[in-house]
Amino acid sequence: MANASRPRRLPRLRRILALATDNWPARGYLTVFAASVAVMFLFPDSGIASSPMLLTAPLSLLSIALPFGPGTQGSSALEVLAVGYWVVWLLVCALVNAAVIGALATRTAPGAAGPGPRSLPLSRPQGIRGLLTPAFDNWLARGYLAVVAAAVGSFLYASYLGPDPGFAAIWPVIVTAPLGILALLGSLAVTPDWDSSYAWVSPLVFSIGATLSGLVNAALLGHLAKMLRTPEPRPAA
Repeated sequence: MANASRPRRLPRLRRILALATDNWPARGYLTVFAASVAVMFLFPDSGIASSPMLLTAPLSLLSIALPFGPGTQGSSALEVLAVGYWVVWLLVCALVNAAVIGALATRTAPGAAGPGPRSLPLSRPQGIRGLLTPAFDNWLARGYLAVVAAAVGSFLYASYLGPDPGFAAIWPVIVTAPLGILALLGSLAVTPDWDSSYAWVSPLVFSIGATLSGLVNAALLGHLAKMLRTPEPRPAA
């Protein structure tokens, strides 16, 4: 029984690594990410120094909520540990995003003949229902959508019912990035500065944009979950 259960422990990790490296779109993303890290070190004071965080969103932005990372004050060992944790987390986020891109770019044909899996182009979903199905048919995507709903709901409550919205938009932006950042910028652009009577429109537009961004992210996660559930074909004996 031990030998039968052991191969089940790491197949998903192997599949994630394969999806992140076995196709050109995923490798291209990793190349761009590596270039952004180099730019971050070469120009640390420029605005593009934050590009690795944006490229690995939304997972990388979740580390903002943790009081541990670059800038942590303390002993030298603690500061090195904080930076090391941040670097490892950033690499994990890049790997997950690359796997999502790989899952979207290719699929494994379960019954493909030959010694190994064969990669074929993903079949194009039919209509909006086909596009959104991966966002609801697995627990990974549904769990993510629950987080998005909680973030957007808390933002709406703070904007329309709370005494002061403050920085309530930060959580929807974080959990729906990178598209959530565009939703925030778009909501700020639609509110005329000269007429405060339309101020209620901006939170509504942002909430709609953040929700749509969350649906896109959930669909991508759903594609990844589907690829991880697909059993790997065994070599012919």
